[in-house]
Amino acid sequence: MVRSSVILAILASTSTVLTQSCSESSHCPESAPCCSQYGQCGVGAYCLGGCDPISSFSLNSCTPAPVCQSKKHTFDSKLSTILPNTKYLGDPSTADWVSSGQPVFHNDNVLLTMSPDTVGTLLASTTYMWYGNVKARFKTSRGAGVVTAFILLSDVKDEIDFEFVGADLVTAQSNYYSKGVTNYHNSANIPLSDTFVNYHTYEINWTPDEITWSVDGQVGRTKKRIDTWNATANQWSYPQTPSRIQLSLWPAGLPTNGKGTIAWAGGLVDWNSADIKNNNYYYAAFESIEITCFNADSGPGTNKGISYTYSDARSTNDTVVDGDKSTILQSFMATGLDPKAGAPVGAPAGTSSAPAAAKTIETIPGMSGGNPGVDNHNLGNTSPDSDDSGTDKPSDSSTPSFSQGKKPSSGGSQVNPTSIWKTSIAISFLSLYVLTAS
Repeated sequence: MVRSSVILAILASTSTVLTQSCSESSHCPESAPCCSQYGQCGVGAYCLGGCDPISSFSLNSCTPAPVCQSKKHTFDSKLSTILPNTKYLGDPSTADWVSSGQPVFHNDNVLLTMSPDTVGTLLASTTYMWYGNVKARFKTSRGAGVVTAFILLSDVKDEIDFEFVGADLVTAQSNYYSKGVTNYHNSANIPLSDTFVNYHTYEINWTPDEITWSVDGQVGRTKKRIDTWNATANQWSYPQTPSRIQLSLWPAGLPTNGKGTIAWAGGLVDWNSADIKNNNYYYAAFESIEITCFNADSGPGTNKGISYTYSDARSTNDTVVDGDKSTILQSFMATGLDPKAGAPVGAPAGTSSAPAAAKTIETIPGMSGGNPGVDNHNLGNTSPDSDDSGTDKPSDSSTPSFSQGKKPSSGGSQVNPTSIWKTSIAISFLSLYVLTAS
């Protein structure tokens, strides 16, 4: 069910400002030029990871995306490589991951937690992968309505997913999307042993011609680009643009979500479960993430420069530019159009804090969690394409929440826990704008 961006922004007792929504047909204004992953306009973090250049004021409104770096990420010491989205300003040397929600370090794992009255936790990589291989070793959460996700999601809503429904602990759901377009035939199931009890290594191998989903070294599904031609759009309906890795835990089973989402998730979340009683949260335990870049000599799939940008609104792989533009903002009032806006004199670049004065302009979008993307939950429909080899079938009120990665159809800063399917379930921790002074 990948890409079921469920917006569960829980706005504590914070005053927020009505924001303008954005889409390909309704771009952001120059005063708030960046269209976030959740389809709302702002500055600062709105212009960083997940910023949609096609729906923004211009292609240059978003900051350039840091190029791929091959690296194995472990969580056996501290959470020092994780920064909250209220601190990160685009310098990948300051953090490997950006968080929304509440990650917890425990026994050489990072736990993505989901307490009552929250929408879970999302980690998003600070660098992008333009083809390549990524492996994640983890245990999922469990329980009806509870979803764990490991996905790739691009700023223009290409997406490749592994998703796990807590009511079915012996199935990994694979999915993919192109430009956030919902297709109920893109999903396929992969059987495996209990995902809550056992660690498994989940692997996505993504090339310009083929995607494979593997579990513990065994290929569970293959999708070839040649089988994705869309004659109507006159292009391949195949993920092909630089993407962030997103890890998330989110509550698909909320009564405010769509019936299809709730059914797909196995029912409503039980906020009186054993995990809640024992720990005060649901959790998924991530041990390691290993990224291997594609390292092509020429495009597509290179990582020779500093950053990725787009030369054309078509946003296909032949419009991706691997160049030398900076990825860093000087403050949360800055944008890709003016990266130095709002910078204190003499202040170092790379990290900061959202300003208390920024109560009249949105600078921190709600982040997306576990399953970034489109909501393709068609009442549990997971029939694979005929060409695929898959099988059918702690709270902190000052911490921004997240909603799955998808463009919402409506704007505003209100809590909107409805399913938004237009960009992968990588849980876009939709707009929870906690912009009060901390």
